Amino acid sequence: MVYDVTIGIPVYKSVDYIRRTLESALSQTYSSVEFLIVDDAGCDGSMVVIEGIKREHPRGNDIHIITHPQNMGVSVSRNHIIDEAQGQFLYFMDSDDMIVENTIELMMKNVRQYNAEIVFGSYEKIETSGEKTIYQYPSLQLLQEDELASFAYRKYAGIQASACNYLVKTSVLREHNLRFIHTNFWEDLVFTFDLVTYINRAVLFPDITYSYVCRENSLSHYQQRDSISKEEVLQNICAISHLKETSSILCNKVYFPNRCYIIAMNDFYIACNILKRRKDIHPFFSNKEIKNLMKHPATWQQIRSFHQTRIRNVILFLLSILPSNLCIMMIWFAGKAKKIL
Repeated sequence: MVYDVTIGIPVYKSVDYIRRTLESALSQTYSSVEFLIVDDAGCDGSMVVIEGIKREHPRGNDIHIITHPQNMGVSVSRNHIIDEAQGQFLYFMDSDDMIVENTIELMMKNVRQYNAEIVFGSYEKIETSGEKTIYQYPSLQLLQEDELASFAYRKYAGIQASACNYLVKTSVLREHNLRFIHTNFWEDLVFTFDLVTYINRAVLFPDITYSYVCRENSLSHYQQRDSISKEEVLQNICAISHLKETSSILCNKVYFPNRCYIIAMNDFYIACNILKRRKDIHPFFSNKEIKNLMKHPATWQQIRSFHQTRIRNVILFLLSILPSNLCIMMIWFAGKAKKIL
């Protein structure tokens, strides 16, 4: 059977959340939906819950399961979803989050109205304290080449870093061989930041369609721990390095200066957080290692020709070529000024 939409959910150790998550997906008012679950060998009872729902729910026959023989990570799980999805459009969910019942209906309405390749809904973030933060897009149609990328890179955090809560044409992912990189940290940021460069017709709307639930022991929440593995931070750095590599083919695009600035600012924020939590990261980060992560994605010659964000890119480039100790001192003062440190 071919579906209009596949909702893809990687599952790993989510037994306390997966019923709520899957039932919110199954409650969709839109009918032509495949629910593609990846069992990533969490062995915590999550799949027992899913199998029970599959047997009992009226839409159980539309639940399809991919089983990993061992834990392979969220990137491999999402790549398998891209490969196996039967839907013409693909929508990712995390296994501890929720969507409202008309999410897919709203998105498909925009797909048809504007012949869109991707549709973004707005979302809320729920902290462990219960505090909610709303991230709301304007009502916006970006229907020309490079318009979405230009919007995404217009400012830091111009679009969501998550791979969830947007509906994207499956053929776009397959034709351009878009994959999640093999890391457990920021793989979704890298995927989304590269994806927008291939989209010609996009829609954003202000309706809140997704609830992103923060968990204390989730991969993205290491900032709250007393001890942090250096390897985790290195995976963040690796993700940004991948964005630097993929930027090289975009140097003639109008949005290239803004993309470079956002990437360099990500490096700056990583460096600030390393300095802030330096005593908690094991093994220790040297000044040279922190300075090396600041390598700018553009060359000096490219930056000189920028018409956008030239001065900000110049500052970040010059920071990256300072001697290690001076570079760290300047990052410290800048982080203090921005109230990061």
